[in-house]
Order: sequence, then structure tokens, then C-alpha cells
Amino acid sequence: MKRLCGYLHLSRSAYYRWLKDPVSFSERYNKEIAEKIKAIHEKHPDMGYRRIRDELDKKHGITVNDKRVLRICRKERIQSVIKWKPKSCTKSSYDPAHIARNYLNRDFHADAPNEKWLTDVTEFKYYIGIEVHKVYLSAILDLYDRRIVAFKIGDHNDNPLVMNTFDEAVAVEPDAHPLFHSDRGFQYTSKQFCTKLKKHHMKQSMSRVAHCIDNGPMEGFWGILKRETYYGKRFTEKATLVKTIEDYITYYNTERIQRKLHLMTPVEYHESYTAAA
Repeated sequence: MKRLCGYLHLSRSAYYRWLKDPVSFSERYNKEIAEKIKAIHEKHPDMGYRRIRDELDKKHGITVNDKRVLRICRKERIQSVIKWKPKSCTKSSYDPAHIARNYLNRDFHADAPNEKWLTDVTEFKYYIGIEVHKVYLSAILDLYDRRIVAFKIGDHNDNPLVMNTFDEAVAVEPDAHPLFHSDRGFQYTSKQFCTKLKKHHMKQSMSRVAHCIDNGPMEGFWGILKRETYYGKRFTEKATLVKTIEDYITYYNTERIQRKLHLMTPVEYHESYTAAA
């Protein structure tokens, strides 16, 4: 035994420690982490290894690096759901009453809440038999904390849907006078909407034609929402689809931590600014 340990450059005491407990501390710790990861993945199959690492840190008190989590995920064959290519439902006006310049100009940084708001409309489908039906979601996103300030769901992609979303946002943040950015959808180029913005002392900004990236964070939110709660499912009731959307936005605002927000949720990040002010 002495000669064998010498050949392996291993002390006899180390050999007997291994003989007594062949599983190393690191292996046991990885196994514990793997169990946590499996539980997180079962609850949130959309999470990739980076978000799983953040979840371990924030909610389970386990501080490890991305690479370790990635190795464990690969070993356990844990993968997030794949991304889907988003489809736009923007309908441009044939005769716009008002076109604004792109004042935002892809500057997606904001130093304070209610400094820059983005908005858009997206669609969801549900099925009754072979008939395809749609609902439309209009939302307003704050660039500072990435929270959804207000949203509305309707059966039609029309002016009232957008107007009601704006009215709700103003009710939630009555003192807000942000730069207000959108695409050139017919609702946002209407005289009625332009008048609303002026009434609340908001400067209007619009994406250029065929440049979705000009409204990137809003498009990104649509992708997150649909990937995590909509794609891969078949909804056969309007009420179930609407509740799924509503529940997800509540989860996104109050529970879904983001690395860009220093492992805080949008609401936590918003409140941290208010507390520091």
C-alpha cells in the first residue's frame, strides 16, 4: 500500500480518508446544487443556466459561478425551452396624422423611473374547435426598472386599447412626464393620441420604419413573456389565456429577478430608487 501511494504521489492518510468517505465534499455539494436546480427547472423550464444561477443566489442563498451551474445542467441534461421567432402585429396608418422623430435613438438607459417609457401591442391566439381567435395585449414599459407600468388586454387591436393603457399608466404615475416611445402603429400616429401626450407634457418618439430594434426592450419583453408562458401551449379558452397573461405580468414585475437590475425584480429596483431619494 505504501509503494502504491508513493507511485500515485498520494499520502497514506489521504488514501484512508478517501476509503472512509469516497465522495468528496465538492461532489456532495454539486449533488445538493443539482437537486435545487432540478426543482427550479421543473417550476421554470424557461430558465437558462444564468437565470438558474441568479435564482440560487437570490432565493436559496447558494453562491456559485455560472460555469459551475452550466456543468451541472449539462450533466443532468437540463436545458431551457428554445426561443421562438416573434411575430409583429404592428399596423401602420395609411394616412398618419402625426409622425414623431426617433428622439430615443436606441438610448435604452434611464437614470430614474418615469424618464423613458416604451409601448407596443402584441397578439395571442386561442382556439375554439377549429376556429382561431385572438386577443391583443397593449403594455407600457419603464426603461429604468423594466417594470410594466400598465397593460390592457382586448379583443381588438384598436385605438381604445392603446388609449386605455395610457390612461391607466397616467393613473398609476400621475406626476410622470417621460419621453414616450413607440413604433408607427396607427394608434400612436393618431391625432387623438398625440393630443393625450401633449396634455400630460410627454414628448413623443417613434421608431423608424422596419427597424424593430429601435423599440428593442419592448420587443424583448414580448419575447420573454411568450417564451416563458405562451409558446408550446394551446389555449382553448379566452379566460384561461387572459389569466395566464395577467398572472405572468404580476410574476414578471414582482418575482422575476433580473441580473441587469442587480438580482432584483422590477418592483424592488423601482422601490430601491424611491427609498434612496
